[in-house]
Amino acid sequence: MSAHDQLLVIIDPVARRSDGESVRIAKDVLSAGAEAKICLPDDVEEFARALARRGSRRPVVLGDDRALLRAVTLLHRERETVGGTLSLVPIGAPDRVATAHALGVPPGTVAASRAVLDGTVRRLDLLVDDSDGVVLDHLDVPAARALAAGPDVAPAPAGVWGTCRSLVRTLVRPAPTALADRTHRLRVEADGVLLTDLDTPVTGLTARALAGTLSLTLLPAGSPPVHTTARTLTVAGPDFRYRADTTVSGPVRRRTWTVRTGAWGLTVPREGGRDAS
Repeated sequence: MSAHDQLLVIIDPVARRSDGESVRIAKDVLSAGAEAKICLPDDVEEFARALARRGSRRPVVLGDDRALLRAVTLLHRERETVGGTLSLVPIGAPDRVATAHALGVPPGTVAASRAVLDGTVRRLDLLVDDSDGVVLDHLDVPAARALAAGPDVAPAPAGVWGTCRSLVRTLVRPAPTALADRTHRLRVEADGVLLTDLDTPVTGLTARALAGTLSLTLLPAGSPPVHTTARTLTVAGPDFRYRADTTVSGPVRRRTWTVRTGAWGLTVPREGGRDAS
């Protein structure tokens, strides 16, 4: 078999615990169509070691958006994203695999597994920040805009006590509109051009890498949105958190993101999906 047909299938431990049946189906489809070495890491460290030891095998991740982001981040820090290809079979609740679908990976375990075997490589842009973090699809600053309920809300335990605790949290939680209407003091620069300063409150900003540029939407409080494009984005201000896809980082006082055009490859079906060009 060619190197293309040799797969390193890394099964994220969260996927194994949450949906073992989908994991089994994906393994069966991939193993039937290629020479597949299966890795079952128990934690993030073992996940990283498995990916680092892939050799000439093409890495395939079975997991959710967090697993995809982790894999791309590791490849980027190895400086292996350029020219490298990653494949994903999304496994998780719909909100946990939304980034993968936005990037062109099809829903459904069988369809995604077949795309790994028969698909094509799509080059995608990457947002890289000055701490070597990456954004695959969507950036929110500050994170509170997109995560009013928190980045990871664990399900309440079953039973009467779990129901009571859930009710108490609902009663004491601030109203969503109050969170959404919060304003922030941020200094925002796009390619060195000042878009807003600390004396002008904003409700937040969103950005994504698209067609070789950073597409930015700034939301001033009480004013129409400001849309622009740039290659670099710098945000500064009092301690703020930001959301990179599914991961919340911070607090920081300054962060700069730069677009890397076509920085990584993702296997997608030969027809359909989002074009990165």
